[in-house]
Amino acid sequence: MNKNSFTRVALTKGEMNVYDFGAVKLHAYKTCDLIDDEVFFFEKGGRVVALEAPCFYDNYGEIVQYFAAKGLAVNAMLIAYHLCGGTFLPGVKKYSTANAVEYGTAGGGKALGDKFTAAFGAAFDAKPHEITDVIGEGRTDICGIGFDIAVTQDAFDVVIPEINAVYTHMLGHDCHSIVAGAGHADAILARLNGYLEKGYTLVLTSHYTPEDLKDVQTKIDYLQDLKGIAARCKDGASFKAEMQKKYPGYSGENYLDMTAGFFFA
Repeated sequence: MNKNSFTRVALTKGEMNVYDFGAVKLHAYKTCDLIDDEVFFFEKGGRVVALEAPCFYDNYGEIVQYFAAKGLAVNAMLIAYHLCGGTFLPGVKKYSTANAVEYGTAGGGKALGDKFTAAFGAAFDAKPHEITDVIGEGRTDICGIGFDIAVTQDAFDVVIPEINAVYTHMLGHDCHSIVAGAGHADAILARLNGYLEKGYTLVLTSHYTPEDLKDVQTKIDYLQDLKGIAARCKDGASFKAEMQKKYPGYSGENYLDMTAGFFFA
């Protein structure tokens, strides 16, 4: 499946990009919100499972209407890195890991939610999802689809073997990344090299449209450059300047600022 082989459906605010894998359809929802969220919906046998959730109230209605027009409803949700948005679909089963719940209610995810609430006010849904099913490492079957859960430091990544896809929080081949020091960079590199070895067709992330293994290699090269630049710079300002010079077209300046803060605290 080519990452550009989808049918685009324009909605009032966001858009759905639909990938047809036969028995499974992937509805990749671009929220067009203030933090560029992506939410993924897997349809099989008349049932739909969401992976992550939107966090702005004005996305909720059009998602429900989109599936209702197809005679479908979202039957379950996997909530990993985005525990905010708890007003969305309050009546469905919601799956998460214990560490993801901790991250979203008391850790770094909670801190980000507080920051977004301060920045965006009433438009942002800071309420955490009420998790009905706590899951762990390994296979979880939901609505006839197998999801392989890989627990990470903050939450969890997901492999969807039936469509040869993997979900992780962030990739973005032409966007800066949040890298919390050299050790974190090495951990990301190990994970991305694993994607190359396993040959995933699509890489799904919370803040970018679906990507492929060429994009993974681009991010690997970026992270290796980032480590080298950080090693030879003396402060955050010079590091940021060197990264901007090397990657002038990259978005995510706020992510680069955060990375500079981690490397040069």
